[in-house]
Amino acid sequence: MTEQARRLDAQMAFLTEACRLKTVTRATTLCDASRPENTAEHSWHLALYALVLAEHAPGGVDISRVIRMLLLHDLVEIDAGDTPIYAEADRAAIAVREQAAARRIFGLLPPDQARDLRALWDEFEAADSPDARFAKALDRFQPPNQNLASGGISWVNHGATLDMVESRVGRPIARGAPALWGWIAPRIRAWFATHKHR
Repeated sequence: MTEQARRLDAQMAFLTEACRLKTVTRATTLCDASRPENTAEHSWHLALYALVLAEHAPGGVDISRVIRMLLLHDLVEIDAGDTPIYAEADRAAIAVREQAAARRIFGLLPPDQARDLRALWDEFEAADSPDARFAKALDRFQPPNQNLASGGISWVNHGATLDMVESRVGRPIARGAPALWGWIAPRIRAWFATHKHR
């Protein structure tokens, strides 16, 4: 077998495995509330968010790197599943499962690609670089927009409060994309003000 054939075998094994992300259901519904989105749809939508909202990124952010991070960021959910952001959960145990999933899934690739793509995933998780902070902000920005479009169905279903949304979603958005938080915060607050039972 040639080196090229071995490389293609490994790349196709990874891409075939990545297809399983389409079967992971998330808590957030589509904007029309017709059904929950799957994680592959979420990842694609976030990459589109990055492309369209690039002008609102803080200075120095490399949108091409952000898009790559967003396409990769939730691949670990193939093994670890999706944990809703408002769920009470053992976050340390989830992180251990996700690390194991990252080793397995990125390990399917040829070693150079495995190293490079895993490094992007690790960077996203750490959220210490401007690129990762903006990517993380978009990951938190998309769900409340879908909640607002759907009438807040996921917030209602998961008992989310304004404090929970501002803490779990607002802080990462404000840190990585202040302009986006400035735009959406009043809309979130207005929704909760008209749904006082939450």
